[in-house]
Amino acid sequence: MRTERFEGTIGATLAESTPDFDTPPDPGPGAPDVLVIVLDDTGFAQLGCFGSDIDTPNIDALAADGVVFTNFHVTPLCSPTRAALLTGRSHHDAGMRGLSNFRTGFPHMLGHLSHGTATMAEVLSDAGWATFAVGKWHLAPMEECSAAGPFDQWPLGRGFDRFYGFLDGETDQFHPSLTVDNHHIDPPATPEDGYHLSEDLVDRALEMITASTNVRPDRPVFTWFALGATHAPHQAPAPYRDKYRGRYDEGWDVVRERWFERQKELGVVPSHTELSDRNPGVEAWEALPDTERRLAARLQEAFAAFLDHTDDQIGRLLDGLRDLGRLDNTIVVLVSDNGASQEGGPYGVMHEMKFFNGILETPEQAIGRIDDIGGPHSHTNYPWGWAQCGNSPFRWYKQNTHEGGVHVPFILRWPRGLADQAGTTRRQFAHASDLAPTLYELCGVDAPETYRGVEQRPITGRSFAPVLRDAASPATNTVQYFEMAGSRAIVRGGPDGELTKAVCKHDKGADYDTEPWELYDLLADPAEGHDLAAERPELLGELIELWWSEARANRVLPLDDRLIELFGVRFRPLSPHPESRRYVYRPSPWPMPAQAGAAIGGRDFDMTATVVREAGQDGVLFATGTENSGLSLFVQDDRLVLDYNAFDDHTVVVSDTPVPAGASVVELRVRRVDHTSGTAALLIDGSPCGSAELPLLMRIMSSVGASIGHDHGSAVSPRYQAPFPFQGTLTELVIQLSPDRHHGDSDPTTAAEAAHGMSRQ
Repeated sequence: MRTERFEGTIGATLAESTPDFDTPPDPGPGAPDVLVIVLDDTGFAQLGCFGSDIDTPNIDALAADGVVFTNFHVTPLCSPTRAALLTGRSHHDAGMRGLSNFRTGFPHMLGHLSHGTATMAEVLSDAGWATFAVGKWHLAPMEECSAAGPFDQWPLGRGFDRFYGFLDGETDQFHPSLTVDNHHIDPPATPEDGYHLSEDLVDRALEMITASTNVRPDRPVFTWFALGATHAPHQAPAPYRDKYRGRYDEGWDVVRERWFERQKELGVVPSHTELSDRNPGVEAWEALPDTERRLAARLQEAFAAFLDHTDDQIGRLLDGLRDLGRLDNTIVVLVSDNGASQEGGPYGVMHEMKFFNGILETPEQAIGRIDDIGGPHSHTNYPWGWAQCGNSPFRWYKQNTHEGGVHVPFILRWPRGLADQAGTTRRQFAHASDLAPTLYELCGVDAPETYRGVEQRPITGRSFAPVLRDAASPATNTVQYFEMAGSRAIVRGGPDGELTKAVCKHDKGADYDTEPWELYDLLADPAEGHDLAAERPELLGELIELWWSEARANRVLPLDDRLIELFGVRFRPLSPHPESRRYVYRPSPWPMPAQAGAAIGGRDFDMTATVVREAGQDGVLFATGTENSGLSLFVQDDRLVLDYNAFDDHTVVVSDTPVPAGASVVELRVRRVDHTSGTAALLIDGSPCGSAELPLLMRIMSSVGASIGHDHGSAVSPRYQAPFPFQGTLTELVIQLSPDRHHGDSDPTTAAEAAHGMSRQ
């Protein structure tokens, strides 16, 4: 941070004065660049160097020339892990209990990073590093991620000099929602042009680094490179999808066994490890009907293609740094934010948003579009069986505090600083919160006690730099708690290398005091196959008490088992969601994040647009979502049209009278009939002109929000080509939500409960 202290002297004339120039911060010669590569929803076994048969040669080469950690842990969800990685604190202490989409009114769930927990970007920037964030952010309240801001929790508000990527938790890889610095942009190309987001991110990262080092080659660079991969939707260019065709027809049981055996050969799990049993809800592959096997195999192919393509992009990024002459003195970290995702349900889904609506898409429903899987016309996620395969040898998944949710691959490479450790492995326990203090130590930087006038929370992570330098060094993190939506765990190391874990898989609504805990010896039983709770009740009780002690110290309390239902909005003054529930919009080139726009999912609402047009002036008045799910109201061939796209089941209403030339008022009225269905009616100048039943009234339409006067991204309706801007004048568009709480708000919904049930199998 620049200061304005003047320490020279001022006399009557220049000759009598002494100038003083501020000196920019300088970490000194030889300070390393830092590149943190964060994969999304990538399980412990899914990289080639961790056991899989997916082609990841560039990541494998990184591992062969670096230090591989086989006992690295994170939180079981993306925003919390990113909070821990970037701040060096527990995610609760940093204000990120769950996703940044949520705020609960408690210090552990702010929806953003606490100002008392400075990020690595803030610390390294003040120490003299250039700082760039590329890819996924998901650390700002999503209702604050529109063009209205505020921007203090966007990357540039948390220490980064530049940003290129997306602010939400996921985005379409072919039609991404993109932000540059503090403003939104359209993608620079289309799928037809060969566009894919991962390639774009690499290009932009190298542009930023090159531009910086051209002018200041002496200045080190910190790059936070957080890919959308391998979070759903699993999407990759066609050649990658074709490469894996038929690769997984033998099914998850055979593949899982093969990956597990390779894990033992590679040494990423001890030779005595036993493969965990299938998770509940995962059927034997041979027992599945043919349709279910065909769909599941194709969904896994899409995931493999996505990861393979991602590996090639990581290779391009590393090659670019090598060409710049900077790679040898770059600390490269590669880590996943949590285990493989369970959000595809038991069968997998063509439309991941079905999961968040509590809908199980059957293979018979999905198989008709099997050839779309992995391409620009799909939004897929694989089934539980492949997710557990990806988490081999562990149990459970993302969202769970068992090892399948929190045990991930980790690689660190630094030729100049750790040349003698290249190709070595570490089995010591480490955690996401340990990364920041480790990098501070390697860079010779001290974390501040006060930042921007705010007293800083203590860094709870423990530097594992000694472990990097000496494979025989003991683990520095000997007590680590976990918590997610009421599921809890604690790992404790002992003086003789013992590693024990107590874990409770919470069922929503269950009594925290009486639900059972499990106990495992992780050295003897890394896959948590043999519960010792009955054999060693005293040890279990001791660990449970330790968990409560850590919970009190790290602002974990109060325990809160809400997740999906927290996507609901809070209507309040001075917010994007007024108490009146009346939203007034005018055309804008910038889209709104889903949680910043009118909360029309699952509720009654009236949409009224005042327009002035001439005959033949068509276009979109309002659109939200994508070609996979959403709603679009538009004028086409002089008729008012509604396309309610419920996961490719299109309910289309076309007005039976034309929209007149001149000024007119057009309306859409949606009414909820029961928990799952509704009706839609169109009006022109107050006169009804068309209606239809809505068999499925979506509660969560899409992760992509609304646009006014056009349709950004992939077209919600196949009846036009996006963006299809309105050619007349859209004076204003008003959305009025029902005041009846029965029709929405933040109360738990049937859909949320169903989705919870799907995720807790």
